Amino acid sequence: MATAELTHPAPGSEDPSQPVVVFDDVSISFDGNDVLERISFKVMPGESRIILGPAGVGKSVLLKLTNGLMMPDSGQIFVFGQEINTMREEDLFAFRDRIGMVFQEGALFDSMTVRDNVAYRLIEEHASAQDIDRRVREVLRFVELEQTIDKFPSQLSGGQRRRVAIARAIINKPDLLLYDSPTGGLDPITSTTIIELVVKQRDVSHTTSLLVTHRLQDAFTMATHRFDQEQNKMLPLPKGELDPQTSFLMLHDRKLVFDGTTEELVHSTDPFIKDYLE
Repeated sequence: MATAELTHPAPGSEDPSQPVVVFDDVSISFDGNDVLERISFKVMPGESRIILGPAGVGKSVLLKLTNGLMMPDSGQIFVFGQEINTMREEDLFAFRDRIGMVFQEGALFDSMTVRDNVAYRLIEEHASAQDIDRRVREVLRFVELEQTIDKFPSQLSGGQRRRVAIARAIINKPDLLLYDSPTGGLDPITSTTIIELVVKQRDVSHTTSLLVTHRLQDAFTMATHRFDQEQNKMLPLPKGELDPQTSFLMLHDRKLVFDGTTEELVHSTDPFIKDYLE
């Protein structure tokens, strides 16, 4: 299992040789119960790292640690070269402007229109109405939902609500995207539509991402497909090819038990990993 190297880019750096995220020996517990123990990994610019593992193993906690919503009991977390463990609350707010988060179940505000849900950050930043409308339409067009701009979440299907959540997450053109089970509770066909958007964001915008999923089909679709801009759809890679920017992390029993490529994952001899994949 790979361990994180403690080399950290300066804030705003786009050096492709420097990691965007570094976890170094990170542990966290709740009410005396260990949740994650001595977790170390890194995420490089443009990478999509898929986090697998049983329910309740701490996958969502890992995402919340990444954007500073939770702080570890021990270890260090570096994002964009900044050690977030030691950041002041006001600095964390600015830091999170560079991160987009897609929460479980979408987490839209029922009393707001799609426009205002998507524009929530821009409204808080007191952007002009003209800039808000332009940017909202741009991201809704990206997720192919521009026609829903004046609707309320209750008027949308489950899949449409997830797509709106993705639009909200990318409104600020983030440098890092965190997806927390974006297909949870959706049927297989709708799930594939959502994963196609994740692949589109990866291949068109080249955004670094961490994605939690319980669906192996989603994970392997990302690893074996690309988004074709000319045809405006996701296509399978030629037989035997895998996306080089997509790799895996697996959590089990509070530990990181796998950190590697798709090929390494499917050929692992670890009994737990083999059982999980089957």
